[in-house]
Amino acid sequence: MKFVMVPGGWQGGWAFDAVAAELRRDGHQVEAVTLAGLESDGPMDVERPPNLDTHIDQVAEIIGRSGEGPLALCGHSYGGMVIAGVADRLVGRLDQLVFIDAYVPQDGDSCWSLTSDQFRDLFTAGARGDGRWVAVPSGLDPRARPHPLASFLQSVSLQNGPGRAVGRTFISGGPWPGSPFVAVTERLRRTAGWQVHEIPVGHNIARHDPGRLAEVLRSLPPGDGRA
Repeated sequence: MKFVMVPGGWQGGWAFDAVAAELRRDGHQVEAVTLAGLESDGPMDVERPPNLDTHIDQVAEIIGRSGEGPLALCGHSYGGMVIAGVADRLVGRLDQLVFIDAYVPQDGDSCWSLTSDQFRDLFTAGARGDGRWVAVPSGLDPRARPHPLASFLQSVSLQNGPGRAVGRTFISGGPWPGSPFVAVTERLRRTAGWQVHEIPVGHNIARHDPGRLAEVLRSLPPGDGRA
């Protein structure tokens, strides 16, 4: 199976390095995406930050040139907004859609509308410098970069329903202070068509337990039909 992995806010594809190494050892293909504006050498145009549509377009293009074969699209945190938009556009191409302690939007939702007050305060305070970019919160990896505020604020348009993939999986990091994902975890446990796993190590599962995350991902069936 090929895995396309989309990181959360402020992070690049490097966030999945350890998970990708585990999956590749088993013969899987992995493409970990660094979203536009989060490149290690900085955005091309700081005056025109990318938005959510930019990121959806970027990942959809990557999948469009990925060829045939089973494909799992995975997103962490903010990346859930991106993969939901991509899945809505590419109905019939994905076999698995995996939300890793991530936002699971409905039509018209945004990261801003779905997150907790703690994160809304963080976004607001972080963007005070120029109103365009949210500064890197303390404690993140040194490779993290300011995140475009527009992508946190823009609502997603879902015309075909979120997650039209053969398999839909939510991987919870368990309860952690300020988590906006506790309620959605419990809701999806009761929702037909979803598999829910818990790796209770906090929000950054790929960093804190890449082995168990890879174990869940490698157990996903390739899919024998498409929605």
